[in-house]
Amino acid sequence: MKPVAVPNLAYRLTTAEILYHLPDHPHLLQSFVWQQMDLAPDFPALHRFLNFWRRGIAARLHSVTVAQTPILARAELRHASLSLQIH
Repeated sequence: MKPVAVPNLAYRLTTAEILYHLPDHPHLLQSFVWQQMDLAPDFPALHRFLNFWRRGIAARLHSVTVAQTPILARAELRHASLSLQIH
């Protein structure tokens, strides 16, 4: 029997909402959502992406909001308040 690989619990599902100024209309903001497994609390993958953005994309960053959740988390169960059946 093969041993089961234990996941690295430092990795978390990381979501970043990036607001940036449109190059042609700098007074307007656009939103971009980035999501990847990343190491908390340093977030090296997010930093690599933001460095790529600064070097290679003409749009200037306004703000970055980061949220994260662990790989293994307790499931949330709720009872349905309404059930519909069609046909």
